[in-house]
Amino acid sequence: MITALKNFTDREPVLFAGIMAALILGSAYGFQFAGYPPCELCWWQRYPYMAIIPLALIGHFVPAIPRKYVLFALACLFLGDAGIAVFHVGVEQRWWEGLATCSGFIEIADSVDAALDAIMNSPIIRCDNIAWSLFGISMAGYNAIAAFVMAVFCLKKMKKA
Repeated sequence: MITALKNFTDREPVLFAGIMAALILGSAYGFQFAGYPPCELCWWQRYPYMAIIPLALIGHFVPAIPRKYVLFALACLFLGDAGIAVFHVGVEQRWWEGLATCSGFIEIADSVDAALDAIMNSPIIRCDNIAWSLFGISMAGYNAIAAFVMAVFCLKKMKKA
């Protein structure tokens, strides 16, 4: 199994990066649907993955685009995401101040009064509260690690491309 994975990552590093981005983004949405609504910085961490997935698909299926350039772009997106995640970890740990905005989930209502009521009564999701952690590492911390590892992976594969 490990040999097959290594062979796949050696042959198809762009596709592997896209699959990993899809898994990470899917995990974020899974936590959201499990009752952990995202804060503003959590949303920011999702945006690079939303760009990585189509870029990886285009890079994989359009052979005219040099793989080296696609891997470099993917590495930049993963590094950007890692930076956002590290910033989020710092906000969670109160090493520095976070954003002035917070986010909340609002149900779409049928009337203006119901919409206003939903806005006024929606919970505020703060960026400095750790909603979930494992072994003392928050979701943002795990995302920082995963994004950094994937950036290094893309850069190493870029040198071989």
